[in-house]
Amino acid sequence: MSERVTRFLGDTPLRVLLKLVVLSLIAGVVMSALRWTPYDVLYAFRDFFLHLWNMGFDAIHRFAAYILLGAAVVVPAFLILRILSFRR
Repeated sequence: MSERVTRFLGDTPLRVLLKLVVLSLIAGVVMSALRWTPYDVLYAFRDFFLHLWNMGFDAIHRFAAYILLGAAVVVPAFLILRILSFRR
């Protein structure tokens, strides 16, 4: 059983625990120096994905606006050209 746990963790449980404690201490010091809380990190991730989501729909909106703007010129010109060529 201990062999499975060691293989799963990648090292002995005690060494993994020690590494996690050291990394947690470093992360805590950095976050404290930057005055970040865990909620700030979660809100930053949420805001990042919301911004991407909103940007994506804004890009689709702009794309559709360009198509409609071009269609306002192209479709009437196409129809006029078809009518003029139909007479021949």
